[in-house]
Amino acid sequence: MAIEQLSLNQVNRDLKECIQNCLDCHSICLNTVTYCLQQGGRHSEPNHIRLMLDCAEICTTSANFMLRTSDLHTRTCDVCAVLCERCADDCDDIGSDGQMKACADMCRRCAESCRRMAMTAA
Repeated sequence: MAIEQLSLNQVNRDLKECIQNCLDCHSICLNTVTYCLQQGGRHSEPNHIRLMLDCAEICTTSANFMLRTSDLHTRTCDVCAVLCERCADDCDDIGSDGQMKACADMCRRCAESCRRMAMTAA
């Protein structure tokens, strides 16, 4: 379900966009983990898989904090931005095929919106 379909109280457009980016990033990271394990080689190195799983996890956590209007969402978004950027760089380094590029692009989009949220007052 798209975040636009949810009935949220007092949620601004940037926050909705960040929540959706986090949910989308979580999804593509998990999908890419499966892809990487099937590819083998550099794609399936433990550090790369761990980073993608960490990215997926913090994205879910950040989305949940924002959905609950937690006063700590700026902190989770700050960590999320860092992990998403690392994951994007790692995906770019591992491969240049469509799946890796899509994952890197989504991670960067999520990092950008999370950076904006991290800079807002809690």
